[in-house]
Amino acid sequence: MVAQIMIAALGVVAIWFSQSKRLKVRRYACLFGMAGQPFWFWSSINAEQWGIVLLSCFYTVAWAKGIKTHWIDHKPDTQH
Repeated sequence: MVAQIMIAALGVVAIWFSQSKRLKVRRYACLFGMAGQPFWFWSSINAEQWGIVLLSCFYTVAWAKGIKTHWIDHKPDTQH
């Protein structure tokens, strides 16, 4: 039950933030998305849903790309 609540809460925030017009908000989407990944993995492995486990791997890579783009390679002086 806890995993489902966390998946829903973190997922909704990540999606909502990813659609923001403001870059300062949008850049947080990947952090919330990545924070939800352990719950996806735990839930899907526990339920033996191997397709969802594989999909979670792809989502993790996508969220990691967002973290690299918006946090690691981010240059504050080029922000709009």
